[in-house]
Amino acid sequence: MSRSAKIERKTKETSISLSLELDGTGKSEISTGVGFFDHMLTHVAFHGFFDLKLEAKGDLEVDPHHTVEDVGICLGKAFSQALGERKGLVRYGSAFVPMDESLSQVVVDLSNRPLYKGVYQRCPGQVGEFNGQLAEEFWRALALAGGLTLHVRLIYGDNDHHMLEAAFKALGRALDQATAPEARERGVSSTKGVL
Repeated sequence: MSRSAKIERKTKETSISLSLELDGTGKSEISTGVGFFDHMLTHVAFHGFFDLKLEAKGDLEVDPHHTVEDVGICLGKAFSQALGERKGLVRYGSAFVPMDESLSQVVVDLSNRPLYKGVYQRCPGQVGEFNGQLAEEFWRALALAGGLTLHVRLIYGDNDHHMLEAAFKALGRALDQATAPEARERGVSSTKGVL
């Protein structure tokens, strides 16, 4: 059974078309109009072994905020749709990823209880047309729309590009772990019996 999803979202600010295959090879075709964000999403797909096609058009003449947040909403919805009833999954994932002088950690629970928590030594600044604050908007939207408990720690780093890249790579690896099938699990990974 294919664990995949297709999401379309149109607002007065953005138009987004997205397809996600959880059991992929890490290939991606991403175009948001925000180069650094495309680069980060490519890392999520590559390190998560997800196949991701994404085309987003947004009001970039204002700034990238609406585009980045709405992509987070769409990707979160795609994960939730592709996971279905969330049966037979590992459920939890965690990854530490270094990027040169920077170190980040991402921990995820496919709990269906959406929560985002970010802990930073400092918020990364501008990288190209992408302001580091937008990463938090993306992670929050992803968690809320996807039913994820998501913790992101930018533990340390000097270079803003490296700090963000480490975190997005860690996100891909943590999601890969959490979405993996659990051979020993017969149902939902919860003593409650539901997520």
